[in-house]
Amino acid sequence: MWLFLAFLAVPLIEIALFIQVGGFIGLFPTLAIVILTAILGTYMVRSQGARAMGDLRGSFSDLRDPTEPLAHGAMILISAALLLTPGFFTDAVGFALLIPGVRRAVMAYARKRINVQSFEMGGQAHPRGHRDASIIEGEFSEVPDVHEKPGPAPGEDGASGWTRQ
Repeated sequence: MWLFLAFLAVPLIEIALFIQVGGFIGLFPTLAIVILTAILGTYMVRSQGARAMGDLRGSFSDLRDPTEPLAHGAMILISAALLLTPGFFTDAVGFALLIPGVRRAVMAYARKRINVQSFEMGGQAHPRGHRDASIIEGEFSEVPDVHEKPGPAPGEDGASGWTRQ
């Protein structure tokens, strides 16, 4: 129901703001402001998005939880969509989402409302926080040494594949 109200309210707010601002400063200055905010917003989204991608890569390379950089990236993406949508209200919300403090506040609010039951890593589900740190899961494949003579294939001449001739 709240989504329906948002889709109904946002265009009405935008129309009312266009009428008010257009009546106050005129048609062409109003259109110029809309175009300039889209251009400025695009530039800011590119710089903030690049920073968010750097944070995300850093969290992966440092093996940290990528939840926050991913959420910041998602909010920057939403900000980009709002800034490219013509209107004063959507521009105001879009520019607000480009402020890191506002994004942190949105994240804090979301953390209070969202409860993660478990996460999946490597194809197996682990209860959050109950993982044995001494176990390292992985896959391997044996690479033949090019300097040794190849032995019989596994199953031939009684070779098991684990012994060398």
